[in-house]
Amino acid sequence: MILDGRLFDTDRLAETTTSVKGETIDAWYSGKHRDFGANIQAVMRPDGLPIWTSDAMPGHLHDLTCAHHLNVTDALYWAASQIHLPTLADSGYAGAGQGIHTPYKQPAAGRRLAPDNRTYNTMLRSMRCLGERGFAILTGRWRTLRHSTASPRSIGDIVRAALHLTHFEYRYLPDSC
Repeated sequence: MILDGRLFDTDRLAETTTSVKGETIDAWYSGKHRDFGANIQAVMRPDGLPIWTSDAMPGHLHDLTCAHHLNVTDALYWAASQIHLPTLADSGYAGAGQGIHTPYKQPAAGRRLAPDNRTYNTMLRSMRCLGERGFAILTGRWRTLRHSTASPRSIGDIVRAALHLTHFEYRYLPDSC
């Protein structure tokens, strides 16, 4: 499995929250992307087809925070321990826990990673690159996901609708419950 998150940009919504520093900030503004939007988490198959997307989370939240809040990590821990299905993720999920593999970070003071850690990072990125394709499938096919003027809270519903249409288009229709 591959876990990834993406900021779907949208027009500004005037909703404030308190940051960890105690300051009042705009809930839907992502400082990393310097844009307003909703953070959507997704789980992709190894071939890149997204199989699950989350509700919209405020853009100021980090990927790992969103995954914890949505209990995605709990489900992935279970999959890793019970059915031996590991998850690959990018460095935004560093410290996620057992069963969620992230790349090693570059050491401080300009030192290089050890050769075995560089090899691990190369292998991880080469296997995870198809997972990056998941959001590209959705945004490439469904133009409305590129920029939305709808409320950021409704982006999750729009992405889920696009996901179901994509499953229909790719003939990936799992058995219903």
